[in-house]
Amino acid sequence: MNISKTDWKLFCERVPAWQERYMERLLREYAALLTKPGNASDHFWELEKRINKDKKHPGVIMQLEKSSAVWDITYLIRMGVITEDDLGEFSGELVETVKDLLSR
Repeated sequence: MNISKTDWKLFCERVPAWQERYMERLLREYAALLTKPGNASDHFWELEKRINKDKKHPGVIMQLEKSSAVWDITYLIRMGVITEDDLGEFSGELVETVKDLLSR
């Protein structure tokens, strides 16, 4: 799917902030995990498991390609990294395309 140059530029600018916000959420979850009652060793191994899973999540790392930007935005919404409200400055065409993909 095509994305306009303006939307592509905005997407590239926004992804780092979206990922930072998502990683802040992960850190809060990790802190809660580490401070709950239980054995330190259990917390350690659970945290390692979570980090290994989370570091592959698009909210942490993703390859930016213009040809897949619309799909990436849709995926970021589905995965809870962003919401439709985060698309406020994008073109109406892009927003409608994303909404269409989300409804499928």
